[in-house]
Amino acid sequence: MGMTIQSRHISKSSLREAGEVVRGGGVIAFPTETFYGLGVDPLNVPAVQRLYDLKGRSPQTSPILVLIRSRRELRALVSEITPAAERLMQACWPGPLTLVFRAAEAVPSVLTAETGTIGVRLSAYPDVQRVLEVIGGPLTGTSANRTGQPPATTADEVERAFGADVDLIVNGGPTPGGLPTTVVDTTVSPPRLIREGCVSHASLRAVLPSWTA
Repeated sequence: MGMTIQSRHISKSSLREAGEVVRGGGVIAFPTETFYGLGVDPLNVPAVQRLYDLKGRSPQTSPILVLIRSRRELRALVSEITPAAERLMQACWPGPLTLVFRAAEAVPSVLTAETGTIGVRLSAYPDVQRVLEVIGGPLTGTSANRTGQPPATTADEVERAFGADVDLIVNGGPTPGGLPTTVVDTTVSPPRLIREGCVSHASLRAVLPSWTA
């Protein structure tokens, strides 16, 4: 059965365990600024495949979001940063905005769902940053739910949805829920708004005044 760690009293040894689980190809659940996410090493193909199996969706349906600690980690994941993407990152990162980039060649096609693109977010949420810090690299951040079910906002909901299928649950208490993160595709010109969420269309247009999407 998967273990649960209380975020408010997270010890260094508990965080180390989260890192060991991910580095060993395992799956953790952890709180984000909206819902709980499922984390695996995004460059570990069997781990990413297991994530799709857990969620009950095909790798051909949609790419998996990746969370990063800093802009430095973009280099290994993306092959191009457009001027529009640069402006959006400067204005909105860290924050609840996922940007879709062209994926670097080294990124496994299972992660990009054969699209050649990758969604990346730099989160300001302290629990996310603490987990990423101990892992020492990027982590997937897909919502903790099986396809067709609502995303989990508590560790108990993760437990009910996945049970022992998740190796470790980092319990940060209830997450805010509400609107999901906003997703913008920067691989096209002008950028395309895929999903409006926490970051409003109006605030995006303030960053990119000529944008009419």
